[in-house]
Amino acid sequence: MIYYLSLERKAWRERAKILKRDVYALYLCSRHPRTPLCAKALAILIISYALSPIDLMPDFVPVLGYLDDLILIPAGITLLLRMIPDDELQECRQEAEKNPPAKKIRSLIGGAFIVCIWLLAIYATFRLIAHLTGT
Repeated sequence: MIYYLSLERKAWRERAKILKRDVYALYLCSRHPRTPLCAKALAILIISYALSPIDLMPDFVPVLGYLDDLILIPAGITLLLRMIPDDELQECRQEAEKNPPAKKIRSLIGGAFIVCIWLLAIYATFRLIAHLTGT
């Protein structure tokens, strides 16, 4: 029984490692010149949503709070993987394996960028509501 749990834990770690590599590979694909424009736009949306502190359904709502993350992000990644040509995806996976991302500075810059995008989206929404209501 303990051996089985140990194997299961290793399997989850491997899956997490592969997921981490694939997310970075998708980021590399989003910057690749041969990637279709619609795939680039979808990649930016998925990465922004995954890294954003703001969700469609707040995480403190029981069950539903995490359900949107468990459904939307994998569905978006699956769709994105189908949109990117296989040879390009393999090339980006190899690049992600060889050169993992730098963690600290880029994470801070990326986080600040995502917060700015959300603030801009909120501002645009309020402006649209104000325009539609005439106030």
